Amino acid sequence: MAKKVTSEIKIAVTVDENNVPEAINWTAKDGGIENEPSKAVMLSVWDHKAQESLRIDLWTKDMPVDEMKVFYHQTLVSMARTFQRATNDEKMSATMLDFCDYFAEKLEIIKK
Repeated sequence: MAKKVTSEIKIAVTVDENNVPEAINWTAKDGGIENEPSKAVMLSVWDHKAQESLRIDLWTKDMPVDEMKVFYHQTLVSMARTFQRATNDEKMSATMLDFCDYFAEKLEIIKK
């Protein structure tokens, strides 16, 4: 039987008196990441029993709006590509990527 290994990813959030994130740091020692700062994080987990996704979306109060737009675009593209790998549904993946192109064009976040 193969040896099982557990990998851990930690996200530390520092909040102000109103529980608004001021700092986000993450660690993934297996990936060589130790207490790296981030301005935003999106985390989704699948609750099999309830058949629903659970989400945590956080961003620091100093996250620039233009960076948030790029972050969302890159996340949407990543989700479309992951959807293709997970489902092998080429048609829907292409449709999702088309939307990502439209999203980027309308927000003017991709240079032509």
